[in-house]
Amino acid sequence: MMRFTEIFVAIAADPWLEVVNFYQALLSCEPTTYSKNHYAEFQSDGLKLGIFQPSPQHRTEFAPAAGALSLCLEVENLEKAIATIQTLGGTVQPDITQASHGRECYAYDPVGNRLILHQK
Repeated sequence: MMRFTEIFVAIAADPWLEVVNFYQALLSCEPTTYSKNHYAEFQSDGLKLGIFQPSPQHRTEFAPAAGALSLCLEVENLEKAIATIQTLGGTVQPDITQASHGRECYAYDPVGNRLILHQK
């Protein structure tokens, strides 16, 4: 059996700094690891999130595309979270849906990675 020492989320970003600034403001914390123009890592409330600049030979591999993976953020106030995402340069789909587990909507960071904002 394979054992993991850690599992975390990593996001490819170009423009890198814009996305780092977005998550720094969204998570309200400084990166715990920072390598200028290459990598930033955040740890906040049980989440470890890495933001990296893909190398030139791999940029097309990480081109934005709608996919099955989403970063789900449970929030205390959905309307406040929506306003925060928009203020920070992200976008939000206008529809708030009522799922079996609560209210939610889709949002996107500055390079189009999907965020699911969820309120119980």
